[in-house]
Amino acid sequence: MNILKSLASTDNKYSYHYDDPLCFYKVQNSICQMIDDLDKNYYREIVYVCIGTDRATGDCLGPLVGTRIETLLPKVSVFGTLEKPTHALNLNEVLDEVNSKHNQPLVIAIDASLGSKERIGYINIKKGSLKPGTALNKTLPEVGDCNISGVVNVGGFLEQMVLQNTRLHIVYKMANVISRGIFLAHNRIYSANN
Repeated sequence: MNILKSLASTDNKYSYHYDDPLCFYKVQNSICQMIDDLDKNYYREIVYVCIGTDRATGDCLGPLVGTRIETLLPKVSVFGTLEKPTHALNLNEVLDEVNSKHNQPLVIAIDASLGSKERIGYINIKKGSLKPGTALNKTLPEVGDCNISGVVNVGGFLEQMVLQNTRLHIVYKMANVISRGIFLAHNRIYSANN
């Protein structure tokens, strides 16, 4: 879980509300653009590190997305599912495993975030790593060459309680949009380069 310090403005070209009927296409296009910017020749294997736990509804966005990606793209490397979550207690081990199994992978990190009330429901896709655990004042390693985060609730006060009391409906809907966007992006990239 990371705290997203974003403005209520939707000027960020890689920030979309999950209720937008075209959100998954916009997520797809943003992911394709990020991957193209980071690896023009598509040499690096894409690895998804989906961060969170199924023990708090607000923090299960990553594991829900990871589980869905495993179903939609069974040949893709995914770390962090509902069955085997990637969370604060095992993140270092998971990152070691990623680096031992893959040679210079392009890592896409996925995590839930807290933000302002106006930003709830926004899916953000950005270049660079994310810092998980900041919402709960945890010191964890940064993850990813690019990242996808979903604002699941309001941050700033009693974050642990906020995460425990976040509605699963919004997290579930966001996870479906993100995983569908990833599926479409993955197929578009690899069909264009084969």
